[in-house]
Amino acid sequence: MGKLSILGEFWDFLKVRKKWWLAPIVIVLVLLGGLIVFTESSALAPFIYTLF
Repeated sequence: MGKLSILGEFWDFLKVRKKWWLAPIVIVLVLLGGLIVFTESSALAPFIYTLF
């Protein structure tokens, strides 16, 4: 429930404050974090880390 409440609070923050420009930034950061965690233990790790 903790993760869902954080997403709910973030969604409410975006609606109330009209900060829609934050959504793409957060989505990209989450995707990049997921990519790093996913490739951490795979054979693709050396190729992914050369991109950064």
